[in-house]
Amino acid sequence: MKVIKLIKVKGLCVGVKAKDLESGQVHTLKGKVIINATGIFTDSVRQMDDPKTKNIIAPSQGIHLVLPKKFLPSDTAILVPHTEDGRVLFMVPWHNKVLLGTTDTPITKPSLEPKPQKSEIRFLLKYAAQYLAKAPKEKDVLSVFAGIRPLIKAEHSESTSSLSRDHTIIVAKSGLITIAGGKWTTYRKMAEDVIGKAIIIGSLPDRPCITKTLHLHGWKEGTIPSDPMSAYGSEARFIKAIEKEKTEYKELLHERLPYKQSEVIWAIRKEMARTIEDVLSRRTRALLLDAKASIEAAPLVARLLAHELKKSPSWIKKEVQEYTKIASNYLIPK
Repeated sequence: MKVIKLIKVKGLCVGVKAKDLESGQVHTLKGKVIINATGIFTDSVRQMDDPKTKNIIAPSQGIHLVLPKKFLPSDTAILVPHTEDGRVLFMVPWHNKVLLGTTDTPITKPSLEPKPQKSEIRFLLKYAAQYLAKAPKEKDVLSVFAGIRPLIKAEHSESTSSLSRDHTIIVAKSGLITIAGGKWTTYRKMAEDVIGKAIIIGSLPDRPCITKTLHLHGWKEGTIPSDPMSAYGSEARFIKAIEKEKTEYKELLHERLPYKQSEVIWAIRKEMARTIEDVLSRRTRALLLDAKASIEAAPLVARLLAHELKKSPSWIKKEVQEYTKIASNYLIPK
């Protein structure tokens, strides 16, 4: 659902018009409060509200490389606090692989599918070679992925690496609430702060926040992070039950990936997966762990999706083509 317009009554935001990108249908969605929590696209929504609004986001790209475990045959991470340009570099054991990051590259325009730059890849490989068991080459990289940080602009800062990662809340004259900046590790505090502001703007019932001690869905004590099923927590038992439906559901999607067919079925039935990308990029970490293996697993995932969602052979072919195109961005560029 893509927001294409803000709905206003007497100058106040009361809802949005949102387009369903599958069907093309446009929906009108009303609310007592409208919160703009759109990350790198923050400014485009603020400018829907007021075209004269100046940009507050200074987008910064960071990339990560994934290497085979042999490059860091240890359970201990390595942190390099200062490189020659002031960045922090880390090498972390991750899902039986090594996660290497990160960069901090200012960019001019945000995009849905950011692409790693050659210079970023060379930078990480060059520094990692000084600390890993052996020097990694481009051919050793299993996956490379890029993300964009929605940093808040600073008047006198020349580099994005020095910008604050704290979040900012802005309330427009229309009542539109924008929350920008911040990071994954502070999401709970960000949510508490913005809902606190929404209570005031929308005259909502004022209640104390309870999420600080609220368990996440599927919470389970004593999970082992190295176990691929640990991500499902208490719901892992339901995936085991799916494996009793068909023997092939117990089989791996690919010999180099830790995910089973049963996890795809679960993602479709219970986690609203609609596409190959949903399954391999968002419900599992297949695309991030090994991009080439995920491309090779795509036809099988498409067939499982088609069977559950009653899709045609032509849909399967189109889905595989679209996923292959997306996943190619996670391979080292030629």
